[in-house]
Amino acid sequence: MISRIGQVMVYVRDQNAAVTFWTEKMGFTVMHDKENDGMRWIEIAPREDAETSIVLHDKNLLEQMDTGLSLETPSLLFYASNFEQFRNELAEKGVTVGDIVAMPTGRTFNFVDSEDNYFAVLESD
Repeated sequence: MISRIGQVMVYVRDQNAAVTFWTEKMGFTVMHDKENDGMRWIEIAPREDAETSIVLHDKNLLEQMDTGLSLETPSLLFYASNFEQFRNELAEKGVTVGDIVAMPTGRTFNFVDSEDNYFAVLESD
């Protein structure tokens, strides 16, 4: 039920410095810069019509939240339709899945593969 890879999530210590690097040095565009409940979601892409983008997450904040995620490497965010059904099917197949969480960009849940690599799924239309 995954429809596409949506974002690559990169965990950074300084979101402002990361935005400056990606926009001024690499020529990327800021697609979204939202804050909700203290969490800032910065989405950048090489151009406005890019299908896949990068989200710059605050590594310091995520460490404080003690999510259990590995923040040392980027992770993938997939888009999926039939969101709750898909999550339930993964759980029924024995995949470790997280709770559904409301984020600034929509509802999401996490899952891990057989080697404990972290992935996220965002609800899509």
